[in-house]
Amino acid sequence: MKTLDTYDFSGKKALIRVDFNVPLNDKYEITDDTRITATIPTIKKILKDGGSCILMSHLGRPKDGPTEKYSLKHLVNPLSLILGVSVKFADDCIGESAAEQAASLKPGEVLLLENLRFYKEEEKGDVVFAEKLSKLGDVWVNDAFGTAHRAHASTAVIGQFFEDRVCGYVMQAEIDNAQKILEHAERPFTAIMGGAKISDKILIIERLLDKVDTLIIGGGMTYTFTKAQGGEIGKSLLEADKQPLALEILAKAKEKGVKIVLPSDNVCADKFSNDANKQVVKTGEIPADWEGLDIGPETIKTFTGILEKSKTILWNGPMGVFEFPNFATGTNAVAEAVVKATEENGAFSLIGGGDSASAINNAGYGDRVSYVSTGGGALLEYMEGKTLPGVAALE
Repeated sequence: MKTLDTYDFSGKKALIRVDFNVPLNDKYEITDDTRITATIPTIKKILKDGGSCILMSHLGRPKDGPTEKYSLKHLVNPLSLILGVSVKFADDCIGESAAEQAASLKPGEVLLLENLRFYKEEEKGDVVFAEKLSKLGDVWVNDAFGTAHRAHASTAVIGQFFEDRVCGYVMQAEIDNAQKILEHAERPFTAIMGGAKISDKILIIERLLDKVDTLIIGGGMTYTFTKAQGGEIGKSLLEADKQPLALEILAKAKEKGVKIVLPSDNVCADKFSNDANKQVVKTGEIPADWEGLDIGPETIKTFTGILEKSKTILWNGPMGVFEFPNFATGTNAVAEAVVKATEENGAFSLIGGGDSASAINNAGYGDRVSYVSTGGGALLEYMEGKTLPGVAALE
């Protein structure tokens, strides 16, 4: 695999697949620019070499072609400010105007193309569309780890049209950090799995049972474990058909000598709302009309105690409905414990994208852990041992 540091971009037009799928508010302002700032070192290396950059990305999930809400033009000014270069914009990602602007690009200049997903062909992995995109640059750089698990036109299919395919810094760091966790973890190794569903995490949980010393489980999926063990969960989230699977996971962990730690108490609410009435109850004792929305104080003490003694930590998924400030206590406490383990105990901590990345960044701890992944789904699939099309296309 060619890497940025082994390639000279002098006089080259680099067509870079970036992941600028950032959240925007109703005024089209970026509310979290993590994914953009992550790509800056890649862009700067190419410009410093004397190359030019043509950036392509998707934004959101547009249904029917061009949509104001999902236009990448909203990113031009903030990107120019972050980069310190006046970024040009092409109002299409293929076609005459994009081709002309790309052709006239001089060394040191940056061009941002319009949203790739304004064309259905992008997600279909259409070869003709990929070839049209490929004509815009001399060398293809893939720096979009967040979409590396998708065999889309710009993330994988396009690779065949380039002799030179280069791995960007974000992509390289993601792979290196995931490998560090999977193959070179210092012990004790603790994984924290949160989120709503066991079904979303089953493959990664099964793989981690061969790697970790302790597996902490929080979030909505814990109620399926509780119900499977005969507990009362009220109106809490339940995957009824996954109860046998929950018991199977517990049995497998026991067999492999892995300690699974589930919540011992929950914060439950009388409705799904930030201003709901709440009470703390023992796990398995949630009243009929109440639902669990966070881990309780006793659980926080247990979880943080384990994390502070850990040398390797992988965290994927929140401990509760952290979007509601009144039910974010558990998630925030875990974030603090991960930071403490990293800073005071020298632990290596990897935050697995998605909601966990939002939680750690919102709490202001993003730069106080070892690595925050930009790709939730891609990281999980990579750690499950799956081949990622966007990575394979670089090899």
